[in-house]
Amino acid sequence: MLQAQKKKWLPLGLALAMTAGVPFGASAAEEKSVAVTAIVEHPALDAARDGVLDALKQAGYEPGKNLKWQYQSAQGNNGTAAQIARKFVGDQPDAIVGIATPSAQALVAATKSVPVVFTAVTDPVGAQLTPSWEASGTNVTGVSDVLALDKQIELIRQIVPEAKRIGIVYNPGEANSVVVVKALKELLPTLGMTLVEASAPRSVDVGSAARSLVGKVDAIYTNTDNNVVSAYEALVKVGNDAKIPLIASDTDSVKRGAIAALGVDYRLLGEQTGRIVVRILNGEKPGDIQPQTSDKLQLFVNPGAAAKQGVSLSQALLDSAAEIIQ
Repeated sequence: MLQAQKKKWLPLGLALAMTAGVPFGASAAEEKSVAVTAIVEHPALDAARDGVLDALKQAGYEPGKNLKWQYQSAQGNNGTAAQIARKFVGDQPDAIVGIATPSAQALVAATKSVPVVFTAVTDPVGAQLTPSWEASGTNVTGVSDVLALDKQIELIRQIVPEAKRIGIVYNPGEANSVVVVKALKELLPTLGMTLVEASAPRSVDVGSAARSLVGKVDAIYTNTDNNVVSAYEALVKVGNDAKIPLIASDTDSVKRGAIAALGVDYRLLGEQTGRIVVRILNGEKPGDIQPQTSDKLQLFVNPGAAAKQGVSLSQALLDSAAEIIQ
């Protein structure tokens, strides 16, 4: 009788934990929820997403156990990004991760209360995600993939020493690309070089935009523009056919046919972002966390692409590469 009475009054949380086969203390109330959205799927952004999940797992948050994990891609459509943002905000997760500028902007427009963590965003201040590079005091923080453009130009000169006219294909509707184009317009003339622009508002426009540069440029530089990266093979075809060297800032693009890239490891960028998410899940306010950048740049080189695009690479450049794509 006494045993039955004790069983009857067993605390509900412990009874549920025992029923579910989970350790005492890991009750349903402790489950956390993280939603992730990206403007489009391509290798760099996918790597960032996977890095976020890696960091959560390393901190003990496992999907299906104590973590509700949601992911949706906007497939390159800003309207879809806004719909996903509203849906995720309505779900009231513990944090939402916005991968790339358009998705992060959609989230920030949709909520002033749910924690938002951006990643793979070049200029969070210019994109109006945060008022400055200091802790914002808002519901927003994150990690930028901003790169020092002087190092990018130095890489172009190592590959094409005589280059004077640098082409760029970009989406004028993507804030991070507009920032880079503006900065290049200011920087290149100081180095005796000029920028030649080609607009690609949609990913299907990348090939025709690249063809418009044939005969007008000595090399094409690509930043982390999501339209361009998602359709990089179209750019590579033009580069190979017209013998125009392609230099990227996204290391995954080297595997797809660029000659070289000095860029961020997006898996590591995602892990860095995930560690911020963990801090929020553990009780910190996003507005108290200063936006971060990555200083883990890597040089990837593709000698086969160089041969197809009409240039030879120095041994010094090859020796300095973190990875050589064969």
